[in-house]
Amino acid sequence: MSSLSRELVFLILQFLDEEKFKESVHKLEQESGFYFNIKYFEEKALAGEWDEVEKYLSGFTKVDDNRYSMKIFFEIRKQKYLEALDRNDRAKAVEILAKDLKVFATFNEELYKEITQLLTLENFRENEQLSKYGDTKSARSIMYTELKKLIEANPLFREKLAFPSFKASRLRTLINQSLNWQHQLCKNPRPNPDIKTLFLDHSCSPANDARALTPVNLPVAAVARPSNFVPLGVHGGPFQPSPAPAPNANALAGWMANPNPSSSVPSGVVAASPFPMQPSQVNVLKHPRAPSNSLGLMDYQNPEHEQLMKRLRSAQTSNEVTYPTHSHPAASLDDLPRNVVSTIRQGSVVITMDFHPSHHTLLAVGCSSGEVTLWEVGSREKVVTEPFKIWNMAACSGIFQGCIVKDPSISVTRVAWSPDGNLIGISFTKHLIHVYAYQGSDLRQHLEIDAHVGCVNDLAFAHPNKQMCVVTCGDDKLIKVWDLSGKKLYTFEGHEAPVYSICPHQKENIQFIFSTALDGKIKAWLYDNVGSRVDYDAPGQWCTTMLYSADGSRLFSCGTSKDGDSFLVEWNESEGALKRTYLGFRKKSTGVVQFDTTRNRFLAVGEDNQVKFWDMDNTNLLTTVEAEGGLPNLPRLRFNKEGNLLAVTTADNGFKILANTDGLRTLRAFEAGSFEASKASIDMKVSTSAMAPSISPTIGKIEHMETDSPARPTPIPNGIEAMSRAMEKPRNLESKPLELAEIVDPTQCRQVTMPDSKDSVSKVARLLYTNSGVGVLALGSNGVQRLWKWSRNEQNPSGKATASVTPQHWQPNSGLLMANDVPENPEATVPCIALSKNDSYVMSACGGKVSLFNMMTFKVMTTFMPPPPASTFLAFHPQDNNIIAIGMEDSSIHIYNVRVDEVKTKLKGHQKHITGLAFSTTLNILVSSGADAQLFFWTADSWEKKKSSAIQLPPGKAPLGDTRVQFHNDQIHLLVSHETQLAIYDGSKMDCIHKWVPQEALSSPITSASYSCNSQLVYASFADGNIGVFDAETLRLRCRIAPSAYMPQPTPNSAPIVPQVITAHPQEPNQFAVGLSDGSVKVIEPSELSRRWGVGVVAGSDKAGTENGRPSSSSAANNSSSDQIQR
Repeated sequence: MSSLSRELVFLILQFLDEEKFKESVHKLEQESGFYFNIKYFEEKALAGEWDEVEKYLSGFTKVDDNRYSMKIFFEIRKQKYLEALDRNDRAKAVEILAKDLKVFATFNEELYKEITQLLTLENFRENEQLSKYGDTKSARSIMYTELKKLIEANPLFREKLAFPSFKASRLRTLINQSLNWQHQLCKNPRPNPDIKTLFLDHSCSPANDARALTPVNLPVAAVARPSNFVPLGVHGGPFQPSPAPAPNANALAGWMANPNPSSSVPSGVVAASPFPMQPSQVNVLKHPRAPSNSLGLMDYQNPEHEQLMKRLRSAQTSNEVTYPTHSHPAASLDDLPRNVVSTIRQGSVVITMDFHPSHHTLLAVGCSSGEVTLWEVGSREKVVTEPFKIWNMAACSGIFQGCIVKDPSISVTRVAWSPDGNLIGISFTKHLIHVYAYQGSDLRQHLEIDAHVGCVNDLAFAHPNKQMCVVTCGDDKLIKVWDLSGKKLYTFEGHEAPVYSICPHQKENIQFIFSTALDGKIKAWLYDNVGSRVDYDAPGQWCTTMLYSADGSRLFSCGTSKDGDSFLVEWNESEGALKRTYLGFRKKSTGVVQFDTTRNRFLAVGEDNQVKFWDMDNTNLLTTVEAEGGLPNLPRLRFNKEGNLLAVTTADNGFKILANTDGLRTLRAFEAGSFEASKASIDMKVSTSAMAPSISPTIGKIEHMETDSPARPTPIPNGIEAMSRAMEKPRNLESKPLELAEIVDPTQCRQVTMPDSKDSVSKVARLLYTNSGVGVLALGSNGVQRLWKWSRNEQNPSGKATASVTPQHWQPNSGLLMANDVPENPEATVPCIALSKNDSYVMSACGGKVSLFNMMTFKVMTTFMPPPPASTFLAFHPQDNNIIAIGMEDSSIHIYNVRVDEVKTKLKGHQKHITGLAFSTTLNILVSSGADAQLFFWTADSWEKKKSSAIQLPPGKAPLGDTRVQFHNDQIHLLVSHETQLAIYDGSKMDCIHKWVPQEALSSPITSASYSCNSQLVYASFADGNIGVFDAETLRLRCRIAPSAYMPQPTPNSAPIVPQVITAHPQEPNQFAVGLSDGSVKVIEPSELSRRWGVGVVAGSDKAGTENGRPSSSSAANNSSSDQIQR
């Protein structure tokens, strides 16, 4: 429904109310869903008229729309149920339980059982939690107070709780204006016209004595209950006449009606009018709405989302009449997000970004490596990373399989959130799209489609016929629409060149798609397979993207021609003509400019190493921002839905976050913890309120369905990182010292010791979490593996590893141990272990053969690679579990195929035994490290050596000691740990870019190190018992955990306890486990109060090649040259 039609409903509501048609008023409120009369709702709720209460509510929301709606209906039905019990009407109570409350059992079965048990009590007040239930009147009053809060918080009721402000009897006034206008147009106007009907246009009968015009008033007989009217006369302006027939019944909008649009009202008619007419009134005469029964249009009514339906913006070409100005106040630069608050390194080229529709600081990033990452920009932490992989190769076409085998490289082309934020769609440069379901901090594989032949250039979500769909376009010149099961609903053919972009939209009750192709053609499609309704040329006639303003009322496009000329324009939808062309592009571009819109007010374009802003109503450039430099020539950019944050890509494979004052306030909320508070769900349990019971369900199923809530309750798995310093003075942060958290007491953190883990004879040699995060696996120096698992229960509903609950030492009923073959002299052995991706099998060795154990039965499935030489490190190939890289005692690396029991090749180059192996799927390399303190880089297909590098040791230090390697989630950066240092390498350049050496409080040798699961932290253990938590990007120390915080007090004659190995939880970034020399294993987490390690974080990052905050000479030269090339 258009906004004018919506306003007409309000006029009718006012008229019915003034005329005392009370039942009709509330019926229209409910049927239109435009205005929720809270007073009427209160009256019915307090009177206990439950059927009318639910019927009225049904016009605005349904039970399962969102968690607020569900709780509203639950509170009503619960009160109805308790009242039936209170008056001993058991039959009615049972009926309510079966018909009304049963729906909530799906979401909380325990609660439903508890409610059912109330039937067994003589008086439900015997239930302790309902003991303070008062009388019916007071209970209803308290229930209504709760309902009012829920309604006001429910985004579906936003802007529906206040009646628009306008003068009384407005409908009568408009009718008077229309009659006056009709009377003015009479050829022989009579002084006292006799108007007897409104069903026909007024016309005075011919008379010989025409006199001066007299204002017309609506006669008393016109309505049943007359009232006084204010005669406005001709100065009031004419009322808009009935629309003329549309020139084309197949019109989607004005510019779909005719490829050469023209006025449907001759200009002479307007010119001949004897009255001053406003431009907006001329518009309506010129561009009437297409009739609702237009041939070929499919009517997709969607009353649940009518608040999103805005009318077509009426406008006319500039040679006919000037455009009406918008009522915006003067543009303020303070409204624009121009201040850099953080710079985040992604690791590979950022191609596309999209902010979550309601969690306004959650940013999805798609990269040239095929990787997709979710960033919490408030804390600068990765929530989750999904490297590209093919989910089901067998389901893909032969063309794609051949293409990917020939060239496995693949890039993301588009990442987009669904409107409700529950799904995220990704399109790729080869055939595929992926759809993930977003659940808190997890992405769950939902749908993989071999969608197009060649590149899938764009992807968007649409909602035709109340069905969420995915729309895609590609190099095969097609546009396709898919449902969420992967079924293809529509294929749109008609473009003669690859389709570059798509823009699904909805006007009134019509759903359609704009598309642009590389030949510059713009087409529009309805969901009917009839064909394109529009064929227009885009400015530049090459790559063009189209976007609507946030309220859907204005259409813009931006693109670049093959000659490098860029265009940013606003379209007059009604005519299919250009309305404005924005100025400010200063030079030819070598690529395609990108743009975005925000707040129905501003446009932003990335060009000329800066961000350019325009006010939508002014063609002149408003301002530019360089974002402190470092932007590429054509930066990509994206506003969040609030328009207070802007993400902009950088030249060094990252992005910056810019904010305005509101954005800074949003980010500061993380430090204050207010966002954490907003995440609290509405508990569905029997309330202990002293005033009245409030049984309310926790609805996990719809926790992520709200798209309009400014504080959507999405869990932030990494805690909240302090940002105030970064936001207040972003330019001067690098000079600020880092605040260091010192944890010296057990009360300052949470920890749990694995039961039955202490073994003075066998130290912990290797330690792993299971990939599911529910268990810890330790390999002792005696070759025995031990497993601890956490159970799912009330204390630990997730069932994941936690320091708050003691796990179970898990063993099969057979009593078997996972014990490896151990030589007679185990002291010289190097234990090694690797776990399969699905946690079904573990592979390990301890100086003897490599054994493959079943993790459920602990049985040995097979053994291989008997010594000599003995195996010293094991690593599964990331794309083929049948391929294992095995580091050997004799310094070689065997590439072993388990399926055929064959060593495919041997890699040689190290001088001492292998201590570390790490694969990178992005770089297609294997990195090995040895006890010779050397790193080797090998190709992961041909197994050729690319480069070798000795780590930089302190003067006089012999090249000895275990060296370990681990790739960052971006599969580019590499953590290298040695007893003398921690180092970060750029795997693509195979150079060291950061280094930290033991010093001050952490001066002992390093025993082990590991990235956190999100690669934002590095955990390192030291020989004196200290544990350091470092910022992974800069290797700055964030937190020191002293041995006194997690170890028992040493006795005088006891041997010192040393942390041998440290490992990070696969899903909880702030949890790690440490294995000690006394055989014990501990899981450690921050305290409940802090929830994260460290209290101070700097927003800026070190330049490449630093050592403890100082430049590293070895890498400075290498990086300066690359920086020069980028500039």
